[in-house]
Amino acid sequence: MNREEVYIKVMEVDDAAGVKIVVAVCDRELLGRKFSEGEVVLDINRDFFGGFIAGIDEALHYLENAFTAMLVGEKIVREAIKAGLIHPDAVLKVSGIPYAHIVRL
Repeated sequence: MNREEVYIKVMEVDDAAGVKIVVAVCDRELLGRKFSEGEVVLDINRDFFGGFIAGIDEALHYLENAFTAMLVGEKIVREAIKAGLIHPDAVLKVSGIPYAHIVRL
């Protein structure tokens, strides 16, 4: 069991095909920070990521059921790779901070 904590925000988006679950997860210490590299900006803002604090295991549960998700940070990205939710080659970095998207079609 992983006891590290992350911020999780779960949102419902209603479209023509029905309600879709959108999940944003970031490592706890990254919330409210902004990173940039060239013209690329990674803004881990409270509006999008600032839901509730939970353990990584709970975050993985939400990610398994998400239609789309955004993950930011070493801890959550590492654990999502281990869980088979994202492929290591799908991970991008801005100023050394890893992030990835999940989109289910």
